[in-house]
Amino acid sequence: MRRVLSALAAVSIAASVLPATAQAQMSPSGSGQRDRGSSGQQADGSENAPASRAPRIAPLRRRANAGPCPFVKVLYDAARYVELEGGRAAVSNVGYTGEIEGVSADCEYREADPIRLDMDILFELGRGERAAGDQKTYRYWVAVTERNSAILAKEYFDLPVNFDGQRTASIHEERTIVIPRAGIDTSGGNFEVLIGFDVTPEMAEFNRSGSRFRVNAGVPAQASAPSQ
Repeated sequence: MRRVLSALAAVSIAASVLPATAQAQMSPSGSGQRDRGSSGQQADGSENAPASRAPRIAPLRRRANAGPCPFVKVLYDAARYVELEGGRAAVSNVGYTGEIEGVSADCEYREADPIRLDMDILFELGRGERAAGDQKTYRYWVAVTERNSAILAKEYFDLPVNFDGQRTASIHEERTIVIPRAGIDTSGGNFEVLIGFDVTPEMAEFNRSGSRFRVNAGVPAQASAPSQ
């Protein structure tokens, strides 16, 4: 009989604790206040874990979208910008160079709203022996297409760079575009967003060949070499 009563007491205690625990998980801010106001000891007299411990459940940044985000990528043929004096692939002929190192993107849309796409584009830029000066304005574009289909819109942007006497420069370019939707059933998965430098046909062919020139930071241009 004593064992049965002990078991019932344990169940009663657990039932009284569970609602408070659930409330703490649903309200992270309230949980933090209760932790700071506690005595700092557990029932057995041992110390609690530090109050600064990270919460188990991270708060959501915003409401979920109506569908997936558009697929964003850098077009391979226009991922690099290489000026070659005389058109000959030699280190001594390299002027300004550039490469799109990567893109991070996030989008937001709900109900019948258009898609707002926020991008952070990382450019790695350089100047070789034939570079005319410390400043250069590169040009790049962002295109919206139907997935694996026709281009719907394309816009060009200028990227002014001041090398300040250095061989290289890294620039994060933040860009936001808005993509209209035909209806509430049109999701971001129907679109693809492409990014690339405004290159000449010769530059595009050079990129397709897999060749590249990059001026390394702190290293003379003569030490750089093309890689396949």
